[in-house]
Amino acid sequence: MQEFMVQVTFIYGDQKKTVQGKNGQTLLQIGLDNGVPIEHACGGNGFCTTCLCNVREGMKNLSERNTREENMGIVSDPERLACQAQVQGDCTVELTEY
Repeated sequence: MQEFMVQVTFIYGDQKKTVQGKNGQTLLQIGLDNGVPIEHACGGNGFCTTCLCNVREGMKNLSERNTREENMGIVSDPERLACQAQVQGDCTVELTEY
């Protein structure tokens, strides 16, 4: 996988923060690396839903939904688990808990 930078905009509460991350990182990794307050009670292993987010733009730029997400009941757009969604292009997500 070619390494290039992606741009992710996080919306939480009344804040909006646009940051950069590496192609292939998860939304959780990019957010935490850039000071975005993303809950992740299970440590980013896909066994809870505290990092649940709604993808506002760029769903096509995220990896396909995986079985961990499906097992947690995350089965339809725009919902994704930030710890499981790998970024492959620019996107905008709204955090549901922070």
